[in-house]
Amino acid sequence: MSIEGRQFPQFYLTPPAPCPYLRHRQERKVFTHLIGDQAGQLNDVLTNGGFRRSQNIAYRPACETCNACVSVRVLVDDFVPTKSLKRTWSLNRDVTTEWRPARATPEQYSVFRSYIDARHGDGGMADMTVLDFAAMVEDSFVDTRIVEYYAPPGELDETPSTMEPELAAVALTDTLNDGLSMVYSFFEPGQGQRSLGNYMILDHIERTRKLGLPYLYLGYWVKDSRKMDYKSRFRPQEHLMADGWICQD
Repeated sequence: MSIEGRQFPQFYLTPPAPCPYLRHRQERKVFTHLIGDQAGQLNDVLTNGGFRRSQNIAYRPACETCNACVSVRVLVDDFVPTKSLKRTWSLNRDVTTEWRPARATPEQYSVFRSYIDARHGDGGMADMTVLDFAAMVEDSFVDTRIVEYYAPPGELDETPSTMEPELAAVALTDTLNDGLSMVYSFFEPGQGQRSLGNYMILDHIERTRKLGLPYLYLGYWVKDSRKMDYKSRFRPQEHLMADGWICQD
């Protein structure tokens, strides 16, 4: 029977593999497929239950001896930026944005390649080709969009061939029934002074609020992982615990 024809989703467990966040630990994931007419509804339910999406797969950690990965969502109506985040917002007031259908472009891949090579050269995405990237962006049965962020002309290239704004950052984003979910984001690594990673989250908080939705889902936070520290800056937020979503002021 095809996956589309099954009445209920089928879940699978991956074999142990090295944890990308905590040294000397092994990770396992439980996953299911997100395809067919009911993919959007299933994605809503699973995201609320702590799953994340990658292409047509929804997954969540299922480690036998560790529960360090915590699902995080920002309460957008109650969010109050810190002084540092206010500076980040102000610093990027000249950035323009485009909310587009999820279609991959050579410009996006160029930014992605620069980001991966500079920040995650030893990670699981290091060998992604342009075709792999296109699949990451476009292979989706759910409501997915691309948000593109453009810097002023000449900021990324001192001798630009045109005076058009230059693509500086990209976010792949799902629209859910109760919020937005930032699936993956990346930016030009040479733009560190702009804190584009934080700016994209601030922008998504505003987008979520304007849509009248309560939550921005940020994926997993790991307390002892430096890679995840930035997510704790956006408060108040809720963490998914054994008793459900618990507010963290």
